Amino acid sequence: MPRKTLFTLSERETLTAFPQEHHDLVRHYLFNDADLALINQRRGKHNRLGFAIQLCYLRYPGKPIPPDEEPPAHLLSFVSEQLGVPVTHWKRYAIRKTTRREHLTELMNWLGMASFTLSHFRLSVQYDPHQQFWTPS
Repeated sequence: MPRKTLFTLSERETLTAFPQEHHDLVRHYLFNDADLALINQRRGKHNRLGFAIQLCYLRYPGKPIPPDEEPPAHLLSFVSEQLGVPVTHWKRYAIRKTTRREHLTELMNWLGMASFTLSHFRLSVQYDPHQQFWTPS
């Protein structure tokens, strides 16, 4: 029996779509001093731009950038303007696959994120809605 889904495919795509309006780009992707300090630790303009784009993806919509995905042009432009790095440097980012993985790991640690694991799943199925907290087994 197929599982019931909460949202249709178009609703899910809408929830995870990148903002189009400038004020939404500012709200989600404007870097503060701490962000810029972390980004500027990368060597090479292409690594700074790629690292910053990964940071954007993790913040909103809250997922890593897939290796075969090209970021939206308006997001690349917005980020590249903040960093003073030409958009063309994106093509040189993560030629070494380990670069992207290392950057992702560092950003997830910096943001306090973790991959969803079996132990997270086990905790989630033990959730008691009548209690104010999660009860581990």
